Amino acid sequence: MKKLLALLLAALLLALPLAGCGTSGGENGELVLYTWENMFPQEVLDAFTEETGIAVNYANFDTDETMLAKLQAAEGGDYDLIIADDYIIETAIAEGLVQELDTSKLSNYGSINPVYQGQFYDPEDKYTVPYGAGVQTIVYDPDLVDIEINGYADLWDPSLEDNVGVIASYRVVNGMALKVLGESYNTEDVAAIEAAGDKLLELAPNIRLIKDDNTQDDLLSGEIGAAVMYTSMVTMAKMADPDLVVVFPEEGIGFGVMGQFIPKNAPNAEAAYQFMDYILEPEVAAQCFEYLGYYCTNLDAEQYISEEYKSFLTLPEEIDTSNMEMIENVSAQALEVHDRVWTEFRDACGQ
Repeated sequence: MKKLLALLLAALLLALPLAGCGTSGGENGELVLYTWENMFPQEVLDAFTEETGIAVNYANFDTDETMLAKLQAAEGGDYDLIIADDYIIETAIAEGLVQELDTSKLSNYGSINPVYQGQFYDPEDKYTVPYGAGVQTIVYDPDLVDIEINGYADLWDPSLEDNVGVIASYRVVNGMALKVLGESYNTEDVAAIEAAGDKLLELAPNIRLIKDDNTQDDLLSGEIGAAVMYTSMVTMAKMADPDLVVVFPEEGIGFGVMGQFIPKNAPNAEAAYQFMDYILEPEVAAQCFEYLGYYCTNLDAEQYISEEYKSFLTLPEEIDTSNMEMIENVSAQALEVHDRVWTEFRDACGQ
């Protein structure tokens, strides 16, 4: 009996490696999707696999820079579809790591809202399909803040000591100080960036936390009274507490787009096209945007978005967009100064 059990166990162990070979993840192979965590509801991924037979291998990164380093090391291979931020996509395209799209393979391509196309990182829409957009806004709890906040400059008010949270994007936070000083997010003037660094040091006593994950929870719990947050965080915060006040900073709005692209040497580009087209289906797109909490980049999906979400997933019509600006790549010299002033600011904040 023991010998029989041993033989059965040996046979089982020999068979196990075979289970991961070939296209066992789905009858039509596998899609290697590379993006941040929690970008899709699981039911959408499951429904895609059920409909197409393509298994989704969801790999995630923490920052755009991590993604680019991995893509460079893979020479545009390893991944079938990547979703990342606009500025890093510009770099990937410039380095020849992205393939041009064949839009004839995207039957739902016409559903894209053109407002989010033709941007600096892909002016002719040759390489990307937008997946979510947003702005950096201030949100505050009027019960925990003694002043009316209208713009970034108000965050420097002494009454907000140890009561402000900001996201951990250094170009956004450095840019906030640049905007207060009347400068562009994308200035190449090193002296202006250094001046913004000095301005940030004056803000340090008011900063309680710097974090990119679930900053809305700290606002909702009363840990902080005001925060600079991404659109997805704002959506979650406002849905949990409608009494929170959202401020589109009077100094100017920072606007960004997350884009999808197929790497130059994607192992399964056809699976990428199928997935892109699937999530462009208006009803599927509505599901994704309600889950994601960013602005909806699919015009035909808007009719399927639930009433409770509609006011959060589009930029309010009354907002002045004339001073809206996207954060773009800057020179190595300017970036070096940005890195330094950000490190000094974080140190001053004890973060």
